[in-house]
Amino acid sequence: MPAPTGPALPLIGKSDTRPTWCPGCGDFGVVAAVEMAVKKLKIPSQDVVIVSGIGCSSNLPHFLSSYGFHAIHGRAIPVAEGVRWANHGLTVLATGGDGDGFGIGVGHFVHAMRRNVDLTYVTMDNQIYGLTTGQASPTSQLGQKTKSTPTGVIERPIDPISLALASGATYVARGFSGDVKQLADLVAGGIQHKGFAFVDVFSPCVTYNKINTFDFFRQRVYKLESAGHDPSDLVQAFARSIEWGDKIPIGLFYRVERPTYEDLEEVLTAGPLAHQPAGIRGDSAALLDEFV
Repeated sequence: MPAPTGPALPLIGKSDTRPTWCPGCGDFGVVAAVEMAVKKLKIPSQDVVIVSGIGCSSNLPHFLSSYGFHAIHGRAIPVAEGVRWANHGLTVLATGGDGDGFGIGVGHFVHAMRRNVDLTYVTMDNQIYGLTTGQASPTSQLGQKTKSTPTGVIERPIDPISLALASGATYVARGFSGDVKQLADLVAGGIQHKGFAFVDVFSPCVTYNKINTFDFFRQRVYKLESAGHDPSDLVQAFARSIEWGDKIPIGLFYRVERPTYEDLEEVLTAGPLAHQPAGIRGDSAALLDEFV
């Protein structure tokens, strides 16, 4: 995106709406990291759109001063794609949780990655359904006891990183909301990347998940960059993605440059659709009145 000219435009900041998350929720670290990332890149707030679905984490667009759209459950990505294609001069982020993104929304997640749509998707993965008070989510651990699985989860959890790698995402990273600085750098890298950028975030739910806590992750996470990981090596990225146990990697797993959907769609070569002539013949006012 070209740098703005003329008077400096306002950068993103906190909105007048106070977060409604439980005290200590990991999502506070994520909203701080998103704000830091966009400020670091000096993108005017009027050029940023954050789209979310449903869930505790999906309230995030309310708390920042950019444009925002609160979509329905599991539909953050298709709405974000629509915003991106209508005006691909905008910086578009989608945010949500593991239930929203890897449950009802998982089909949209996969197809957006294989299309390589140029947007950034940040998930707050607390491995539980928090908004509906503690049911098992698609990333809950095998055997975990929750309100919906009182004798333990019997389904194997989805691995978001492996799924992203297999589906064609061109920037795949994982952060931890207990390390806001690294997380902000990962989000900023995703925004700068041309293509679908996925940043999965360990964002502990302090109310309903007593297993995957801040202490749980602090004792286990290690940074890929400190382990000599090569983010251009897809095979190595897959190997790192399945590590889970005493050591869990965070950081940039994979990055590659490929043509984006916007590069290949001929309709968009003339510029953002929002700036192109509508091409309506006849009485355009009468036509538009039909939809009001």
